[in-house]
Amino acid sequence: MVSPPHEAMHRAFQEYPELFTGVCRALGLSFDPPDSVTLLPTDLTEDRPVERRVDTLVRFDSERDGSLLLAVEAQREKDPDKPAAWAYYLSFLYTKYKVPPLLLVVCQDRATAEWAARTVIIGPAQWPALALRPLVVGPHNMPVITDPETARADLALATLAAITHAKERDVDAILKTLSTALRDAPEAVADPIVELVARGLSSNRRAAELWRNLVAVDLSFYKSWLSEEIREEGREKGLAEGRAEGRVQGLAQGKAEDILLLLERRGIDVPDADRERVTSCDDLETLGRWFDRAITAASADEVFADE
Repeated sequence: MVSPPHEAMHRAFQEYPELFTGVCRALGLSFDPPDSVTLLPTDLTEDRPVERRVDTLVRFDSERDGSLLLAVEAQREKDPDKPAAWAYYLSFLYTKYKVPPLLLVVCQDRATAEWAARTVIIGPAQWPALALRPLVVGPHNMPVITDPETARADLALATLAAITHAKERDVDAILKTLSTALRDAPEAVADPIVELVARGLSSNRRAAELWRNLVAVDLSFYKSWLSEEIREEGREKGLAEGRAEGRVQGLAQGKAEDILLLLERRGIDVPDADRERVTSCDDLETLGRWFDRAITAASADEVFADE
């Protein structure tokens, strides 16, 4: 039940709106007297349902640090309406769960990341009511992981590094490192990473194609949609012919087809003599070594160096 003191404390400003100016003067704040005053409806209930959906919401509970709500937003470009929406998300989450919320914004370009990282003041300059301070990650602060051992130590971070650097020049080195690190990972671990990176690279066609080529080399046993598509394109003919001639020869033919497909996708010219060398080889160890070199080789000569 609303008490008389409760009513008096706010109704005074309804009866005497200019009271605000006097209060500010008493508190040492410099608000000028308004030119006009309008009383607005006090019911803040939404007139119609409005969909407000955070991209990802995770709750963390710790005996030492207590509880935390992590709201993750993926932001691909600047949006002047977003800061107000983000402030609403945080206020709503705190009201609903009574747990401190944190907003994490993930970006793929520096300009958007710098824009999202700004502290947004909500309220008058004389006395800000709220300050929105997103935690932002993007190519400006995510590590460039080019060491396979470092990537293996934290595959999740290496995955995010690849996604956030999707539009950067150093993404090639990151992708090659990640694919190398995934060779020894269990299928259950590597499969979602393969798909996440493939989706994250869709804004960079060249990087996406490189990832397809890398996945085609040593990750062929994974069941992701990307791996299935690559196997369908690159191995169907070789495996079909190989089964007719025997298991070993078929695997060798499939590997040979993969090498040539990989070099073709990377724009590497393969002379007829080298093409014949690949297709006529039936040694799986040799073909595997050529696979590894084809990932980064700048020419066909580099693939067959020291052979």
